[in-house]
Amino acid sequence: MRGATAGSPSSRARAIRVFLRHLLEMLVAMVAGMVALGAVWSFVLARLGWTPLDELPLLAALVMAIDMTIGMTVAMRYRGHGWPAIAEMAVAMYLPFALLAGPYLLGLLVANTMLMFGHLLMVVAMVAVMLRRRAEFVVRHDAVGARAARD
Repeated sequence: MRGATAGSPSSRARAIRVFLRHLLEMLVAMVAGMVALGAVWSFVLARLGWTPLDELPLLAALVMAIDMTIGMTVAMRYRGHGWPAIAEMAVAMYLPFALLAGPYLLGLLVANTMLMFGHLLMVVAMVAVMLRRRAEFVVRHDAVGARAARD
């Protein structure tokens, strides 16, 4: 970036744009993982004659978190993120549902509320991880796998 010094308004604006782009890319990857792998789960469960996941909300939440984590992991590795950042982001996928499982099982939350708040808290947890590792998420990762090759 020409003419911008570290800490200048244009430098900060660029860092915010890159940060938000990283967040959007991860959200898209998570949805892609959930859609693609969700279809696989549905096919396998139907073939086995098992109950659809809609009828088991906690299991459905776990499966969705697995699917989203796989999609997010692939995208982060492709962009050159290291395993520590990926592991922290994976925790952000599961932690909200772990926290909401108790209230759900105690009857304090209905399934749809648990799932909705789990996903909302997931994004909050992801942003928290990104802010914690801000230096990694405010730079562009043009060289695919450049950092990953070093890990």
